[in-house]
Amino acid sequence: MRIGIKGGTIVNEGHSFRGDLVVKDDRIDEIIPENRASRSSYDQEIDATGCFVLPGIIDEHVHFRDPGMTQKADVESESRAAAYGGVTSYFEMPNTTPPTVTLENLSNKFERASHESHVNYSFFFGATNSNAGLFSQLDRTRIPGIKIFMGASTGNLLVDRLGALENAFRSAASAGLPVMTHCEDMGIINENMKQAKLTYGEDPPVAMHPLIRSAEACLKCSQLAVSLAKKTGARLHIAHITTARELALASQSLSGPLNLPQITLEACVPHLFFSADDYAVKGALIKCNPAVKGKTEQAALRKALVDGRIFCIGTDHAPHLLKDKQGGCVKAASGMPMVQFSLVTMLELVDKGVLTIEKMVELMCHHPALLFEVKDRGFLREGYKADITVVKPHEPWKVTEAGIQSKCKWSPVEGHEYHWKVVDTICNGHVLYHDGQFDPDYRGEEIAFRQH
Repeated sequence: MRIGIKGGTIVNEGHSFRGDLVVKDDRIDEIIPENRASRSSYDQEIDATGCFVLPGIIDEHVHFRDPGMTQKADVESESRAAAYGGVTSYFEMPNTTPPTVTLENLSNKFERASHESHVNYSFFFGATNSNAGLFSQLDRTRIPGIKIFMGASTGNLLVDRLGALENAFRSAASAGLPVMTHCEDMGIINENMKQAKLTYGEDPPVAMHPLIRSAEACLKCSQLAVSLAKKTGARLHIAHITTARELALASQSLSGPLNLPQITLEACVPHLFFSADDYAVKGALIKCNPAVKGKTEQAALRKALVDGRIFCIGTDHAPHLLKDKQGGCVKAASGMPMVQFSLVTMLELVDKGVLTIEKMVELMCHHPALLFEVKDRGFLREGYKADITVVKPHEPWKVTEAGIQSKCKWSPVEGHEYHWKVVDTICNGHVLYHDGQFDPDYRGEEIAFRQH
């Protein structure tokens, strides 16, 4: 099967140029610049005139709620939402029910995804206070890394003992696996909540959320994570950075066999798009942990996208039923579904001049692949897997409930008008989504890591 994607602007590895891209079976066969005539014949042609041809987006931070919370979301529904949004690969987090903290539970997730996931998949293994001994038994070619909740988790996924934390970091380093952390200091948060309740009652208004889950709580915990990484030699990726002061924690120098920073930072789409001003209109729909903070913090995050301090962009896609999003800082659940709208949201920031489309592709495609050592994905290169997203500018459309693919059927961007549109999502050479048409029978592949 040969597919010709013709006449688009190809965006890859810092450059944009007009040309054709040829897919043969599941791989990229040729990349043909505009000035080089193509004599190929194709089984299928995609006219990409006026469009931009990108590597498929890799979302390295999603919660698909499967197993155990499938009333909110499941692998089928959320991977479909990903496909509609131009996302061809995802790494899913371990705080499901049961949590992904045993080899059996990890294996069960892979098995379910093989039958249900429309796009490519892998799963983080979760650390607890007592399971670091399992890290050496993990197949490091199948998973991106170890996720450590250093705050804001429940049950046995909150690693809150210093000795257990150091053991988890050291064991991850020994296993050759990066650590991804959720960093919020629960002591600070609990004291802030106590004070807020004295003033506002048992469920403080959601506008208090960024003051309760404060910048200080984020910074203190992130500093601890960095000190542990430096002590143990672990590679550390701090998830969903929300404050200007945390940005200084990123490594400035490159090292190791991968020539990557030891300490890298992730920004998530909600914190780049929303600010604390939006609580007045969106309320608890934008409540997430760590909290969406003020305009000053948002501006700092946006600046860090282009100066190298932010290394990756994810979504922290985390659906809840709408009824669970009612209330304030205590009663409303934290998290929002964003995987379907992450790419078009970031393209809106491109239009606003926050970053270039080439930089956006670096942060959403190239860097996740490099950081987690993804095999043959994340770039438009001959011989690589044909994970490709085609987007078209100047195509206004509005988010409606009917168009939302996530099982929860709501989004904080419902009613928003976008001016970029995902036209094609091609996964392993298969046209999974084309201009509103979706192939429900296709299944993605397990992602391979560290097979150079």
